Amino acid sequence: MADIAIVTGSSGMVGSEATEFLLDKGFIVHGIDNDMRSVFFGDEASTAWNERRLIETYPNYHHHSLDIRDRANLDKLFKLHEKDIKLIVHSAAQPSHDWAAEQAMTDFTVNANGTLVLLELARRYCPGAVFIYMSTNKVYGDQPNAFPFVEEDTRWELEAKHPYYANGIDESIGLDECTHSLFGVSKLAGDLMVQEFGRYFGMKTACFRAGCLTGSGHSGTELHGFLSYLMMCTMKKTPYKVFGYQGKQVRDNIHSRDVVEALYQFYLKPGVGKVYNMGGGRFSNCSMLEAIAICEQITGNKLNWDYIEKPRAGDHIWWISDMTRFKTDYPDWDIQYNLQQTFEEIHDGLRQRL
Repeated sequence: MADIAIVTGSSGMVGSEATEFLLDKGFIVHGIDNDMRSVFFGDEASTAWNERRLIETYPNYHHHSLDIRDRANLDKLFKLHEKDIKLIVHSAAQPSHDWAAEQAMTDFTVNANGTLVLLELARRYCPGAVFIYMSTNKVYGDQPNAFPFVEEDTRWELEAKHPYYANGIDESIGLDECTHSLFGVSKLAGDLMVQEFGRYFGMKTACFRAGCLTGSGHSGTELHGFLSYLMMCTMKKTPYKVFGYQGKQVRDNIHSRDVVEALYQFYLKPGVGKVYNMGGGRFSNCSMLEAIAICEQITGNKLNWDYIEKPRAGDHIWWISDMTRFKTDYPDWDIQYNLQQTFEEIHDGLRQRL
């Protein structure tokens, strides 16, 4: 019998990318996704289209419309397959700063309690499985905003003499005495629990603290899915809002396929309680203004955007991930998609769906 992988958030961007990748590797995949994204952000953010596509395309994909907080029904799934489960990719989440501030209880129970439910079931039924948690760079809070920046024409840039200038921000930056956003805190709670289960119980766990993850599988909306939503607004000539920092805030962006390749490398050679920053790094990053320019170039449309002076709470002025730790542990992995390729694929995927 083929090995089993469980993927949470299986209809979302990283989850669906992981699902297809693992199916191609010969796994039987049980996907867990109840389209909470439409509950968080409305019908435009629904992942139902991706759920239908996976079910119709892959006979070895089995979909379960379950909430990750629903221990009783998840227990039945884990108990049925037990040690045949070799890999758990946990990418389900409430992913928005702003939404978390309005619905703190739901945000925390999804991101923290849901993660604990999955860890406990893995420990009980398949303790030898690899458990991978899609975390976020927001666990570090906004302390990078105190770095010395230089204002350029289209972006904020770190001073060249700063130790993070060459390769980006590494895992040593620390977590305390800063503003994380409530979303950042709930994700950090899950992150620390994944580490603790690894070290305390000897489980093979990893937290991938991601920058902006993107690709054609994103159901972008105003509150989450930066590049996808930006491209959608440019294509549809829908007004867009830029929040703070003169639109020069910088993000690194990594294609979901490159992320999944990294997750699979960890599966092949797992560690215990590992933490890795994951993003586009110096290879693939842009400011908001630069992203707008690329969308306009690809679509031929002019984006109608408004500037909101106040930035979002806990938002970064500049974030570029240093992936030296991961590349040292897994030297065969590297980013394949550059920024232009990623934008063009997002555009082509949206054109088909819209």
